[in-house]
Amino acid sequence: MKNVSLFTNAERAQVLTQALPYIQKYYGKTVVVKYGGNAMINEELKEQVMEDIVLLSLIGIKVVLVHGGGPEISELMAKLGKKAEFVNGLRVTDKETVDIVQMVLAGKVNKSLVKLLEVKGGKAMGISGLDGRLIAAKIKDEKLGYVGSITKINIKPVQDLLDNGYIPVVSTIAGDEKGNTYNINGDTAAARIAGALNAERLIMMTDIAGILTNKEDPTSLIKEVSIQEAENLIKDGVVQGGMIPKVECCIDALEHGVKNVVIMDGRVSHSILIELLTNEGAGTMVKGEK
Repeated sequence: MKNVSLFTNAERAQVLTQALPYIQKYYGKTVVVKYGGNAMINEELKEQVMEDIVLLSLIGIKVVLVHGGGPEISELMAKLGKKAEFVNGLRVTDKETVDIVQMVLAGKVNKSLVKLLEVKGGKAMGISGLDGRLIAAKIKDEKLGYVGSITKINIKPVQDLLDNGYIPVVSTIAGDEKGNTYNINGDTAAARIAGALNAERLIMMTDIAGILTNKEDPTSLIKEVSIQEAENLIKDGVVQGGMIPKVECCIDALEHGVKNVVIMDGRVSHSILIELLTNEGAGTMVKGEK
């Protein structure tokens, strides 16, 4: 790619005018970004993601950032002498671990992202699923401890922030009426929040290019699938392992009111802008039925 400093003013203007139809398409619409994985660990990529989100916000797109923080949780657990244990991709969460999850997600990770968005010129506010009863939950499986299954989304706190020009930054912990705190899968929370907002687009940032017919071959990317086709890819074993719950979350989001969902590689520089503001797009789009 040509170094930005080598662009002439005329070339810069051309790039902006080419983005105009896409800016018009998404102006005033809501986009939810689920953020985690290597794009979150790599500091340079993290800055680029925050720049993309601030840019989208400044051109009139309502962006909600839903984040994870698994590596940071595991790191603190190790420092405290606790071993991370997973069952089917879900972290086994005892009482002590859920306190660590809350500390890391609602504290360190959430506030560092808010701070970075503000440094990049954005207007951000960090909240957790506990705030304003945003995410209500119950125990998903006794064997997993305080891992929650979402029972209700109260989207008003997020909507209020959007209406006042903020970028909501959401950490995925939840509560119940008895005061228990639960660890919620980030993809699941993002899907339900996007659905409650009737979002135009849910962007799931992952560590691979999207849905591949051959997981060893990045060039086997499937650009677009319907809900039925996505279900068939799971059934036929094309979608395997950790991609199964991600694709299932995409389907869940569509069934709850999201227009389209994209699974994309968060390791690619400015992948969000490539997806939303160019005709190239990025990753795999899972489309709702019409």
